[in-house]
Amino acid sequence: MLSVHTCPLAMMGGKKTGGMNVYVRDLARELGRMGIQVDVFTRSEDDCQPQIKHDLGFGARVIHIAAGPEVPVHPREIVAHLDEFVSGVIEFSHEEEASYDLIHSHYWLSGLVAEKLRQAWEPEFGDRLPIVQMFHTLGHMKNKINPDDAEKASEDRIDGEHHIIHHVADAIIAPTPVEKEQLLNLYDADPAIIHILPPGVDLSRFMPLDRTESRRAIGIPCQGKNIMFVGRIEPLKGIDTLIEAAAILRRRMPDLMEKTCFSIVGGDPWAENPAKEMKRLQALRDELHVSDVVGFLGAKNQNELPKYYAAAEVVVMPSHYESFGLVALEAMAMGTPVIASEVGGLAHLVKDGVTGFHVPSRDPEALADRICCLLSDSVLRNRLGRQAKRYAHEYDWHVITERMIDFYHSLISPQPVVEAAVPVPCLDLF
Repeated sequence: MLSVHTCPLAMMGGKKTGGMNVYVRDLARELGRMGIQVDVFTRSEDDCQPQIKHDLGFGARVIHIAAGPEVPVHPREIVAHLDEFVSGVIEFSHEEEASYDLIHSHYWLSGLVAEKLRQAWEPEFGDRLPIVQMFHTLGHMKNKINPDDAEKASEDRIDGEHHIIHHVADAIIAPTPVEKEQLLNLYDADPAIIHILPPGVDLSRFMPLDRTESRRAIGIPCQGKNIMFVGRIEPLKGIDTLIEAAAILRRRMPDLMEKTCFSIVGGDPWAENPAKEMKRLQALRDELHVSDVVGFLGAKNQNELPKYYAAAEVVVMPSHYESFGLVALEAMAMGTPVIASEVGGLAHLVKDGVTGFHVPSRDPEALADRICCLLSDSVLRNRLGRQAKRYAHEYDWHVITERMIDFYHSLISPQPVVEAAVPVPCLDLF
């Protein structure tokens, strides 16, 4: 498994860490539990950490490969070090006398590495080495949504994605039918190689917890109601829409908002030189006079996140673009309803009026209205939470991983694969 630009063990909510990290980590862990040996290769960002880490449990290893400076760098800078990364992986496989049956690459940088590894390994292994690609986000979609030229995907990325789709991948995993359509319409992909298989959720970690105890454990700075955002601090996440919604509610419904706070989990608000988007959002919060109700809590370890979800009446995802939206799935598994922009995977994952609500992207008025609706109606809030929990259980990682293993075998072996008896949402694998 390849996750070149970000380590699956990184802290959630950091600059490059999000749903992809969780996906790679949890899929690799579950594959290991089910007897599949997995090596996850990622670029080293710290020369003090061990090359091999066994944090994923039995059967799965995370292997850090030195390629370029061993510090965090922007993904576009990693392109210049891909050959060094490939050489490091090949050297490691020779030292370990390791051979692989399949490559599962994540994000476009990993797809380019997968191509070079196959070229190097196939003469040794003898058989054709299948490559499964998952993009997690698409450059064309990012460019369609993002008005800021500095945040747009590079030409290298767009060209790389096209190359992987048409010349590298034997199969592409799309998390939802929405992304499949994007691949077809924006990249002219071959529909025969696109297979829909959603991410899963670790139900042993994300389960309902007592709200009062959770708030006490994490020190949420209010005793009333809590609105939660979890994710990276970047423009596409639409956090400014949430802050604007807080200001609207504060102005129109002061009594409701007297004991309500908005908690933003992600980034590093205490950095000596905060990231550009963090500074912009903090300035917006001050400008709208909601500094006393909107708090930036910083990035959190994945093991701590269940308490944050449990501490909230509602989790809000005001994103302008999401390939899937794992935060929404995790929150729902906790029994917490979700208000999400009706975009990308969120439009598919969150069921409007059943597990939460949809709102238009970049519409603070609509978001404020839905937040008010849930805060003022505990019966509705609890009903949506119960329904969200039941729905999320259909995405149990164990079931999803069983289907992934069947899919892997279909690429490695010519024998037909028997359909699994347990239904899984939005699958069209076979």
